Amino acid sequence: MAKGTLDSLDLLPARPDVLDAVAQWRRWLKVERRAATHTLRAYDGDLRAFLVFVSDHLGTAAGLDALSRLELADFRAYLARRARAGAGAASRARGLAGVRSFFGFLDRRGILHNPAVGLVATPRRQAPLPRPLTVDDARAVVDLSGEGQETDQADWAGLRDRALVALLWGAGLRLGEALGLDHRDLPRPAEPLTVRGKGGRQRRVPLLPAVRQALDAYRAACPFPEAPDAPVFRGVRGRRLSQGVADRRVAAVRARLGLPDSATPHALRHSFATHLLAEGADLRAIQELLGHADLSTTQRYTDVDEARLRAVYQAAHPRARRGR
Repeated sequence: MAKGTLDSLDLLPARPDVLDAVAQWRRWLKVERRAATHTLRAYDGDLRAFLVFVSDHLGTAAGLDALSRLELADFRAYLARRARAGAGAASRARGLAGVRSFFGFLDRRGILHNPAVGLVATPRRQAPLPRPLTVDDARAVVDLSGEGQETDQADWAGLRDRALVALLWGAGLRLGEALGLDHRDLPRPAEPLTVRGKGGRQRRVPLLPAVRQALDAYRAACPFPEAPDAPVFRGVRGRRLSQGVADRRVAAVRARLGLPDSATPHALRHSFATHLLAEGADLRAIQELLGHADLSTTQRYTDVDEARLRAVYQAAHPRARRGR
């Protein structure tokens, strides 16, 4: 075991009764639970960090009696210190798991009881920020999607792909929402598109003239009849176009343009929201257009815009440049 782990119990800032409890817990992990070496190392480090915090927090080496009196606020303070030290949510969650393992073992053995540790909320990993395309890249994806990729159906399939991608970027649809459209959902001229979103919720999305033109061009070229309950976007055999095929179409265009793997169909929806926000659109309006049930989901796009502004500032402002 590496130096500084709990094998060196004499180095821990804790009283003898805690050191004895730690030794029992470690034997239980290793012998009865047969924990992997990696897990043992991780839990060792996590418990050490916690006991160091407790000794600093209390101003003295902790004994079992002190550990039993720790309150919810104390455990939260420990996680807050880890966060200030740069530990991410996943690291803090694992650290809390190690501490809970120790306290749970002591509770089962009748050595110590502290219900507060079970009340601590596990840190949740934040969802990564959306990664939208630039306006120029999104436009290039739409334009290049119009070049047919199925040798025997090139003309109408290319128009189909262009119309599909135009809907994702120009109207903010999810890929599944676009592929789920039937002809009955398509609007009359100057009317918005009816979209069935998550949870069966419907919303009305206005279509830009360029998006309408792309849809009209595809519909005029598509060789299949337009029954009300027939899918708008079809594969070469006339069935509803599958998500896998659409993903591969965008991946092929992405490769030709040299765009990163994050340039997916869903990134076009992110781009729709981010570009609207950059042009001053109201957040509530964007929420309605995207069909988000909760405004907090839409607010992620403000983080994207702020991140972009920070990047511009860091790159352009003389005071932000290193060595100046």
